[in-house]
Amino acid sequence: MSLLGIDIGSTGVKAVAFAPDGVILGQAYREYSEIYPRPGWIELDPQQVWDGIIAVIGSVVDQTRDDPPTAMCMSALGEAFTPVDRHGDFLYNTVVSPDSRAVAQADSWNARLGSQRVFEITGMPLHPSFTLSKLMWIREEMPELHARVHKYLLWPDLVMLRLGLQPRVDYSLAGRTMAFDIHRKQWSEQMLHGAEIAPELLAEPIPSGEVVGALDARAAKLTGLPEGCLVVAGGHDQPMNALGAGVIKPGMAVDGMGTVECVTAALAEPVLTEPMRHWNYCCYPHVVAGMYVTLGYNYTSGGLLRWYRDNFAQHDMARARQECADVYDLILDELPAEPTGLLVLPYLAGSGTPYLDPLASGAILGLTLADDRKRMVKSILEGTCYELALNLLRMSEGGIRIDRLRATGGGSKSPQWLQIKADITGRRVITLNVGESGCLAGAMLAGVAAGIYSDVPQAVEHLIEERDKFQPDPRRHSQYQQLFRIYEGAWPPIAELAHRLRNHGDDAE
Repeated sequence: MSLLGIDIGSTGVKAVAFAPDGVILGQAYREYSEIYPRPGWIELDPQQVWDGIIAVIGSVVDQTRDDPPTAMCMSALGEAFTPVDRHGDFLYNTVVSPDSRAVAQADSWNARLGSQRVFEITGMPLHPSFTLSKLMWIREEMPELHARVHKYLLWPDLVMLRLGLQPRVDYSLAGRTMAFDIHRKQWSEQMLHGAEIAPELLAEPIPSGEVVGALDARAAKLTGLPEGCLVVAGGHDQPMNALGAGVIKPGMAVDGMGTVECVTAALAEPVLTEPMRHWNYCCYPHVVAGMYVTLGYNYTSGGLLRWYRDNFAQHDMARARQECADVYDLILDELPAEPTGLLVLPYLAGSGTPYLDPLASGAILGLTLADDRKRMVKSILEGTCYELALNLLRMSEGGIRIDRLRATGGGSKSPQWLQIKADITGRRVITLNVGESGCLAGAMLAGVAAGIYSDVPQAVEHLIEERDKFQPDPRRHSQYQQLFRIYEGAWPPIAELAHRLRNHGDDAE
C-alpha cells in the first residue's frame, strides 16, 4: 500500500512513492525548460510539463509493481496558470510567477482598491507576479484567447481535469493567485469583480487533504496507476515543503536551502500587520488545516555558490574529477574559522523579500588585497545567512516569531553552512531524516485521506525525526551581530547606484 507524492516545479517534475513507514520505494525526475518569448515574459510549454508528469508517474509505477500506489497527492509551483478549453486542451503556454508582463495591471490595483485593502483580503503584497493581474493582462491584451478559455487552471487542477476529475484547487495554491479571500476561504468577489474575471473561470477551492476523486479506467490506463487510486488535494510547494519537514506548529519554520532559499513559517492565524505588507511578506493558508504560512526568500542562495563554482572554482572542479570527490566538499573545506568581515549582497538575480527589487544586483563590500579564495567562499555563505537574518528580523517586526529552523535542500548537507547560519541568525538550525520533503508531504496527505494515518500530526510523528542540531556560538554570534548591523543598512544607500548601472546595461543591449 504505497503512497505517491508528485512535485511539479518550475524546471522539472518529480514523483516519489513511499511505503507507510516513509521508506522510498521508487522515484523519478523529468526536466523541462523555461521559455522567454519576449523580454520579461517567462513561460513553460504545458505539453512538456504534462509529458513529464506522465513519464515520472509511469517510471514510479514500474518501480512499484509489487506495491502500487493507492493514493496520490500533488505539490506545485505557485502562481503558474494555463488557459484550457473544456476538454483540458492547452490554449496557451503556462505563465509562471517571475513573468513580469502585468506590471501595469498590478499597479492599477492602487487605484481600484489600494494595496492595503488587497493585502487585507488576499494576504498578498501588491506585485505583478501573482496570477490575477496576469489574467487581467490576457483579458485586455489577448481578448480572442480570453473568449475561448473554459478555465484558467494551476497545475494540480489541470492534472485533475485531464485525468477526468472535476478540477479543484487547494486553499494554499488559491492563496497565491491574489484572487482568494484567505479569511472566508473562497474566491473574493471584490478582487474578481475588480479584475473583470468570472469565478467560473477558476477551479473550485477545497482544503488540502480532501479527496478529489478516484481514477477511472481511462485515467488508470493513461498513468499506469491502479483504477480507484485516490487523488487528494495537495498544495503550494513551499507549505508542502514545510509539512514534509514537520513544520505544523507556530514558532517553527523550514529553511529550504536550494537554488533559491525560502523560509516558510507556520502561523496559528493570519498576520496582516503593516510591517508585513511594507516588507512584502505574504500570508495565506497552510496545507495543515486551520493554519497559515508566510514566506521569506532570497533568489540566489545555492545559486550564488553554484555561480562561484562555475566561474572561479576550476582548480577544485579538476581536483574533484581526479579524486572522484564532490566539488562542493572541496570548495567548502578549510574555511577560516572567524567572521570574514566582508559583506556579500546576494542579489545576482534581483532581491527577494524584504525588498522585492527586480533591479537589485550583487555587491561585495570590504574587499581588500588580504582576502583570498577561502575568505571569498566563506563570505558568500555569510552573505546568504545575513540575508536570512534580515528576513527573520523584518518578519519579527511584523509579528512573526521563529525560534528554530529545520533545514532542507542541497545546502542542508553542509555542516559549515549550517553552523554559519546558526551563528549569524542566533537560531538553532536542525537537519532531518527526510530528503524529499515536498513529495513526502504529498504522501502524508494521501495517507491520511486513505486512512493509513489518523491525522497529519500522527503522520509527522511517525515519519519525521530531527537529526543534527547546530547551536549558535555565543562569541561568534556577538561578532556577527556587529557586522549584521552594517549589513542591515547596506542596500538602501547603494540601490540608486545599482539601478543606474542595471539600466545602463539594459540600454547598452
